[in-house]
Amino acid sequence: MKRRIQTKKRITNNTYLTTVKKLFFLLALLAVQIKAHSWGFFGHRKINYYSVFLLPPEMMVLYKSQIDFLTEHSTDPDKRRYAVSNEAPKHYLDIDHYGTYPYNDLPKKWTDAVAKYGQDSLNAHGIVPWWVQTMMNRLTASFKEKNQAKILKYSAEIGHYIADAHVPLHASSNHDGQLTDQKGIHAFWESRLPELLADKEWDFFIGKADYIQRPGEFIWTRFLESAKASDTVLHFEKTLSQKYPDDKKYGFENRNGVVIRQYSSEYSNEYNRMLNGMVERRMRQAIYCVASFWYTAWVNAGQPDLSKLSNKEFSAEDLKEFEELNNQWKGGKIQGREE
Repeated sequence: MKRRIQTKKRITNNTYLTTVKKLFFLLALLAVQIKAHSWGFFGHRKINYYSVFLLPPEMMVLYKSQIDFLTEHSTDPDKRRYAVSNEAPKHYLDIDHYGTYPYNDLPKKWTDAVAKYGQDSLNAHGIVPWWVQTMMNRLTASFKEKNQAKILKYSAEIGHYIADAHVPLHASSNHDGQLTDQKGIHAFWESRLPELLADKEWDFFIGKADYIQRPGEFIWTRFLESAKASDTVLHFEKTLSQKYPDDKKYGFENRNGVVIRQYSSEYSNEYNRMLNGMVERRMRQAIYCVASFWYTAWVNAGQPDLSKLSNKEFSAEDLKEFEELNNQWKGGKIQGREE
């Protein structure tokens, strides 16, 4: 009898430990999943990388040799969201706040928009098309100064903001499906689909950069395309979700040695089919736009010889900023809204 009681206690203890382990494992999965859904680095790095190959030889002399920097630092603006409170609005514009497509009530010129709505109100709903133009002015000035460190820094960062302007959910107040019970769709569209399909199926060699006569009008056109597509992004996923039970919609995959819950390959491929290649198309358009903005800034600066630049080394202040951005991103909390 005594031995039977001891055996029963061991079984009860083992069951308890097993349950605790399962709960700990599930919590770990949840934590990893939340962190994984807060990035989108893969797409930004691809866009800056492939943009280099659209440039003329006179620019390739610098950009090809610095392609690793341009690729790696394409994500600095996202990392800055963990360190700077006013960074977030530079990545999006909830343009549906200003009416319906084509949003004629919203002035496209910054000074006119400020006069009508006030700068605080504009920042509250996002400013990405205007911020791209600010970054364009900074990049052009850097070319005029022949300052290599600034050219590389602003080239990497303007690539990020231009890429964001090509994402439909960066143009919607329902930016992560939070208003329609579709939480997670933002990372699904801009991270999961590129990670799954870009290297295997998509083509990013798309010709050459062009000179853009009116960069402001150009980026607004691209952004309005994003705004127009946002309803489709949400509607198609909602329709598809109703056809899939959770065990088919989600799966578990190994990422860097850690198993995470993720949209299944089957569900992701079907969503991509419904979108008729929208994500690939927007990435291709972003690559062309980034390269063309780099090229236009260089031309507008007088086409300086990029093999004869000053300030080839980053300053101690620059290096400190890069280090702090990484530290804040790894251990900090995102400031402003989460995508």
